[in-house]
Amino acid sequence: MKYVRFEKEKKVSYGIMNNDIIHHITASPFEDFEETGEFSRVEEVTLFAPVVPSKILCVGLNYRDHAEEMKLEIPSSPVIFSKPPTSVLEPDGVIQYPAISSRVDYEAELAIVIGRTASKVSQEDADEYILGFTCANDVTARDLQDPKGQWTISKGFDTFCPFGPVITDEVDPDTLDITSRVNGEVRQNSNTSNLIFSPSYLVSYLSSVMTLLPGDLILTGTPSGVGPIEPQDSVEVIIEGIGTLKNTIE
Repeated sequence: MKYVRFEKEKKVSYGIMNNDIIHHITASPFEDFEETGEFSRVEEVTLFAPVVPSKILCVGLNYRDHAEEMKLEIPSSPVIFSKPPTSVLEPDGVIQYPAISSRVDYEAELAIVIGRTASKVSQEDADEYILGFTCANDVTARDLQDPKGQWTISKGFDTFCPFGPVITDEVDPDTLDITSRVNGEVRQNSNTSNLIFSPSYLVSYLSSVMTLLPGDLILTGTPSGVGPIEPQDSVEVIIEGIGTLKNTIE
């Protein structure tokens, strides 16, 4: 299924997307739900970020091609940082360029959406705790990112975590083409087969440290080709089988 969260006539609801038709459901995807029988065309609604996460956990340097690009060694364990929930931005929303930064970068990423409470989950059982996957952009004020490890400031600004437009459980996360485009020009082009730490490993690893709650996000890292975006640019994250996340910058 492909889940969405949307607003129509000032009411926020969840639904199941099928060929640009949204079938309304009675509850969130984290609960027992039924279809209401009501449907909307996607152009009739405002799509929101498809979940409201309690936390957003991110993995740095998790693509082999990105490590090679940066001339860095392959990490032996995941490099973890976080973004605050206030960084969430909806599909088609506007990324705000911070006044204190002189370089803001895009980072196309596959994001894991946790489906049920996960604590000390084995890698073999991890898939049972995943609702699905979505597109994300780990927007970064690169000039504020301290190479010695201070990443939260550079990645934590409001609007710096666009994700969506859908969450799908219909893809194999280990073999997906992932691309970013700026003003229509391809900037990143890779495949999740280049991930160093797989989604199932990351769910197991992180749940061994902290309890993951329904709706929590795990951004799995970005491939090679990251670069700057400027005010008035349009940036897209395209992931095979999921769709396109598009945002602009001002």
